[in-house]
Amino acid sequence: MMLRECKMCGLFQSVPHLAPGTRAACPRCGTTLHAHRTDPEGRSLALATTGVLLFALAASQPFLALDLAGGRQTDLATGPWALGENGLWEVGIVVLATTILAPIARLMALIFVLLGLRAGLPRGWLVPPLRWVENLAPWSMIEVFLLGVFVAYTKLADMAPVHAGIAVYALGALMLVTAAMDHAVDHDALWTRLEAPDLASRCAGAGPRIGCDDCGQVSHHAEAQPCPRCHARLEHRKPASLDRAWALLIAAAVFYIPANTLPVLTAIQLGRGEPSTILGGASELAEGGQWPLAALVFVASVAVPVLKLVSLAWLLLSVRLRRAAGLRDRTRLYRIVEAVGRWSMIDVFMVSILTALVQAGQIATVIPGAGVLCFCAVVILTMLAANSFDPRLMWDAARCETDGYTP
Repeated sequence: MMLRECKMCGLFQSVPHLAPGTRAACPRCGTTLHAHRTDPEGRSLALATTGVLLFALAASQPFLALDLAGGRQTDLATGPWALGENGLWEVGIVVLATTILAPIARLMALIFVLLGLRAGLPRGWLVPPLRWVENLAPWSMIEVFLLGVFVAYTKLADMAPVHAGIAVYALGALMLVTAAMDHAVDHDALWTRLEAPDLASRCAGAGPRIGCDDCGQVSHHAEAQPCPRCHARLEHRKPASLDRAWALLIAAAVFYIPANTLPVLTAIQLGRGEPSTILGGASELAEGGQWPLAALVFVASVAVPVLKLVSLAWLLLSVRLRRAAGLRDRTRLYRIVEAVGRWSMIDVFMVSILTALVQAGQIATVIPGAGVLCFCAVVILTMLAANSFDPRLMWDAARCETDGYTP
């Protein structure tokens, strides 16, 4: 048995040892507390190593090529570089971080931890990389980038023949391998392997129970003290959660207006071109008969940001209003908001690809607009707002006393 605090509702509960392939869920909010994987270390190491090899192939091979005015070929780094050359270096850094830096850093961190456990490296060397594996997950957006590639490919096909290079197929395989790796990794098992022999005595004490947000270890320590297992700062709840979430949410709402009114790009063909907004891009796809793709762009780039803003505002207000009704539904809503936020980056990735490929002077050129910077800010700010919000505050505010727990 291991004692755990649910990260969604704050209920402390004992989780039994599970059989491989089974999971334990919180009886109060339904959140998964632990999923026992089969051979988590061996499978995770094999998949992470395969991922690194696929990423090396994707980074070293051609990405997309456009047969226009002599042809132009790109690689993974061309998009961020092209955005920087057009004055949007902030967006270029975000694209670089989410499509190259975060994915490879996450893979390498997991490999280092797994090989370090086998080699018997000091646990102090392995704790920080293991935290990175989980913390970098939302910012590793290979699958979202590939959807952006698909949208860009559809738009490019109207200009000239487009050829997908080996890098595209390598990224597709990497997406599948990463998904399998995420399913195979057992973070609880890895943290257990990194436990010090005297962990039980370090966790004991007379103070109130507090769960570590990083490794999940429950101890009787005071706030602001280091976790006895991973040395992260212990906090009963995320510090200044509501203030930070409100500030980030309001900033995102302010950026949302210019994100939808300013052009995200201007496509010039034979000396003529008109600025295109996010909604205009979805309309162009629909007019061209690409209804499924137009619906995808509309949902990801128009509907999802609005729903995130409204949903997060409602969750924050529910804490202020101390609502007790619908706690489980609101917890589920928070999990959805947290999961779908990254998918709004499709338009940002599409603009980076078009900017990199279509550079043929008056024949055809794509120029990124200020709208893509504002839209990128909306996506990042809403992701940070969701991460700053502590859903346990909803249960605290409602003064839940079910299941023997009093906040």
